Amino acid sequence: QVQLVESGGGLVQAGGSLRLSCEASGRTFTTYVVAWFRQPPGKEREFVAAMRWNGGSTLYADSVKGRFTISRDGARNTVTLQMNSLKPEDTAVYYCAASSRLLTPAMNTTPYGYWGQGTQVTVSS
Repeated sequence: QVQLVESGGGLVQAGGSLRLSCEASGRTFTTYVVAWFRQPPGKEREFVAAMRWNGGSTLYADSVKGRFTISRDGARNTVTLQMNSLKPEDTAVYYCAASSRLLTPAMNTTPYGYWGQGTQVTVSS
């Protein structure tokens, strides 16, 4: 089993930056695909970014390309999401997810069997 715990959410003004972290316990991410999703108020959960833990491809939603960066810290078994140039439409609960089934990053939620509890990001205009 993998337990995921997000941190780093908060309130920020438009144009600002936040850095989200997702720490895994119970098992290392070595062969996993890890991802960030978000759920805006009143909307469905949507894909943000994903990467293979042991290197290779990354995948981003068009809405965040060039602004968000997903990366990992192997020593801490942590995946991070650096969010720059934030916009009010980025306001959402952000979730970390992991999949032991995927070989490459994917945008749909189904293959991701492990989820964190979510962290709120609010961007004011």
